[in-house]
Amino acid sequence: MANEPQSNLSVAQDQFIKYLESQRRAHATILAYGKDIDQLTNFLTDMGKEQVAQVERNDLEGFLKKLSVDGYTPKSLSRKINSIKTFYRFLKTNNMITANPATEIAHPKYEMKPPRILSKIEYRALRDACRSDVRTYAIVELFLQTGIRIGELANLKLADVRTNELYIAPQESHLERTVPLNKAVKSALDAYLKIRPKTENPTLFVTKTGRPLLVRNIRTTIDRYFKIAGIEGAKVNDLRHTFIAHHLMSGTPLTVISKLVGHKRLSTTEKYLDLVKDKMPEKVKLEEL
Repeated sequence: MANEPQSNLSVAQDQFIKYLESQRRAHATILAYGKDIDQLTNFLTDMGKEQVAQVERNDLEGFLKKLSVDGYTPKSLSRKINSIKTFYRFLKTNNMITANPATEIAHPKYEMKPPRILSKIEYRALRDACRSDVRTYAIVELFLQTGIRIGELANLKLADVRTNELYIAPQESHLERTVPLNKAVKSALDAYLKIRPKTENPTLFVTKTGRPLLVRNIRTTIDRYFKIAGIEGAKVNDLRHTFIAHHLMSGTPLTVISKLVGHKRLSTTEKYLDLVKDKMPEKVKLEEL
């Protein structure tokens, strides 16, 4: 990255995105940061400020105030503040500004909701709701039986399904790993593979026309079956949370669970302990999940 000052906001924005890409940041992160900073620069440009050096702290606070008036939640504002602070640290590091106007911007306080853990009744209801949809049933079983991330699931290839295990390829900041497949998920996958549309595309889950099933397609489908099953307040990621929580309650060691779900730090897995102890007192056997 060149150290010559670039004072134009649009130029700085483009260089910021290229920097994030060079750092191999997750695609979703780059996309989110890009949208946030684009929103900020549009606001500043409308104010007549097109040069980086023209922007002051009160301009940034004015942007955040407008977002608040427009109905953005404190959690959304906090995420945008993270984007702004990262952007301005980049500008300062690369000598595009001499003073950082974002340094003293404070995050709004908001309550972090704990992960949603499905009960035995709920995940059985979800299974029943989508049982006749062979592809979706296989997807749900993979989530519940392996704790896989939605992005990882969408990226699975046919060759990743092995005899008794699933290979999860490295993706962005996540390392590769293998996860054992039990009888329930193997049966669901075998049933899906029998009706999978014939296509040269190697992606495991495809549409009726043989195109890869995208993350948004998977999320929309699972959300629809949550509604059919009468499960409220749940999201796709909660199936991963459910996998972790129920394995903890069954006595699976933290180190094993952390490796299975691809957590980089054991402390991330440990956060579920209090949730299981306080919110989920029921005991669950592994074969029941």
